[in-house]
Amino acid sequence: MLKLIKRLTNFLTRHINAFLFFTIYCILVFFSSAVQAADKNTAALNEQQQRELAQLEAPLYKPLLERYILDELKSVRQDQQKLREDVTKQVTHAQLDTADRALTYTTDTINNVFFIITATASILVLVGWNSLRDVKNKVEDIVNTRVSVITDEYEDRLKILEEKLRVRSEEILSNQERISITNEVHSLWMRANLESDIANKIEIFDEILKRKPEDVEAIAYKADALLELNETEQAIELCNQAIDIDSDYGYAYWQRACAYALTHEHADALADIKMSLEYSPNLRNELLHESAFASLHDNDSFNAIVSNEA
Repeated sequence: MLKLIKRLTNFLTRHINAFLFFTIYCILVFFSSAVQAADKNTAALNEQQQRELAQLEAPLYKPLLERYILDELKSVRQDQQKLREDVTKQVTHAQLDTADRALTYTTDTINNVFFIITATASILVLVGWNSLRDVKNKVEDIVNTRVSVITDEYEDRLKILEEKLRVRSEEILSNQERISITNEVHSLWMRANLESDIANKIEIFDEILKRKPEDVEAIAYKADALLELNETEQAIELCNQAIDIDSDYGYAYWQRACAYALTHEHADALADIKMSLEYSPNLRNELLHESAFASLHDNDSFNAIVSNEA
């Protein structure tokens, strides 16, 4: 609205200025024409007088007429001077009147423009207040909706981040627990290696299995300790448990072969010996040194296995 008013004001100002310039130009043209006409009349009068004087054959003046002629000439000059003053006054008054009219027109126009602006603003205030309030409420709703969406989005992101942090924390705690258990198990293995009493060794292996129930190595070594106490059935159960956990662990087959050899189940013992050598070839060096295989020394199959070592 302000831009429209500004454009209207500029438009009126340009047209008013153009009208003033045109009026002044007309006045100046009129004044110049009047002066030129007066000069032409004076020149024509002088020329006519000169022609009449040239046509005279005898002097017309008589004694005491010279003063009369001089007075007439003076009167003509005074009339001409007065005519010039009158023309100048008329031109001046015309210019002042034109300027006054222009100023009046400009003032009236500006007043009308301000009246129009005031009326328009009043109408906008009266009619458009509800619209402005609606716009305000709409903007507030849009802003609140957008803020809500952004808040929900960041809440979702924070939830995802919290979940990741929770999982990571659980992993860290789990790793710490595993490290702690590993350290404890390592300490128990060192104690087991230093322990000479079989019963104490079994207790240590039980402590290891409490911390790592699926430690096939601890199960196999516990079975070995039980074989030294002649607990063959329990040793076989432990070996079966170890094989169920890890079927590729050769030492579990070895301990079960020892248990079968002690119970004179030679076929099962030989089968387990072959399986243990398949998964752990380094056990071949212990075939002749294992006391549990003493009953197999006269077995041809066992000797064949031993001879394959060479």
